[in-house]
Amino acid sequence: MSHEPVRASAIADLMRAGRETSRLSMVFRYAIADRLGLTVSDLECLDFLADVGSATAGQVAERTNLTTGAVTSMLRRIQRAGYVTVDRDPADRRRVIVTLRPERAAELERPYERFAERAERLIEGYSVDEIMLLVRHHDRMQAMYLAELDRLRSGDAAHLSA
Repeated sequence: MSHEPVRASAIADLMRAGRETSRLSMVFRYAIADRLGLTVSDLECLDFLADVGSATAGQVAERTNLTTGAVTSMLRRIQRAGYVTVDRDPADRRRVIVTLRPERAAELERPYERFAERAERLIEGYSVDEIMLLVRHHDRMQAMYLAELDRLRSGDAAHLSA
């Protein structure tokens, strides 16, 4: 007996689960941003800065997929709200360096705390091999997203209709 129908069904289930996880992740991000009085782009920027410490406005634009004009407005908004400092780059006065204010980092983490605890309990039941499979899967998915974002940014719309 062929395993093809079972495999096809399993792949369809995986794709459906991935789409639903992605959708719920987005809804969750919007709810957290709303609770903090931020936009999702603001939250993406602040999460990025929490990971890297400081970044240029151009790096923020690339990470959030926003235009430089939109990033300028966003940075002004989150600076006024006291989340970041924005300073001229001493090495290149045309660039600005954006830094998350460390004293504000904890309040950005708070809405995720319970979710993080639940995620930790979830993966406790996984073997190291299963965890490594998930890490590889997420790494590959991230690479796919980055490649697609590059394609979208470069204006290659041909693959969208394919």
